Amino acid sequence: QVHLVQSGGGLVQPGGSLRLSCRASGFTFSAKGMNWYRQVPGKERELVAQIMPGGDIYWWLDSVKGRFSISRDNTANTVHLQMNSLRPEDTAVYYCYSPPVIWGQGSQVTVSS
Repeated sequence: QVHLVQSGGGLVQPGGSLRLSCRASGFTFSAKGMNWYRQVPGKERELVAQIMPGGDIYWWLDSVKGRFSISRDNTANTVHLQMNSLRPEDTAVYYCYSPPVIWGQGSQVTVSS
C-alpha cells in the first residue's frame, strides 16, 4: 500500500524556521518526482516546489525563493522542505505529493507572533 506520511510543521514566529518531512512507502521513491503544495482556507492548493528523481529542482512560487529549500534522501525515501525566514503569509497547510494520486496528510504551518 502506498503512503506518504508527513512530519514537522507547527507554530513559529515571523523570521523563524521549520522543516517538513515526507516519508514514502509502497512505491519506488527514487524513481518519482516529489512535490510540495500549500493551501490556505478558501483558496486553491498551490504548487510550491518540485524535486525530480535526479535532483533537479523547480520553484513555482517566487515568494519562497531564497527562503525555502527542497531536498530528498532516496536512502530514507524522504523528501524535505526547509523553510527559513518565515512570514505570516506562509501560513498554510502544506502537502507533499507524488503524482499522479498520492498525497500526504497535510501539515499545518502557522507563522504568527
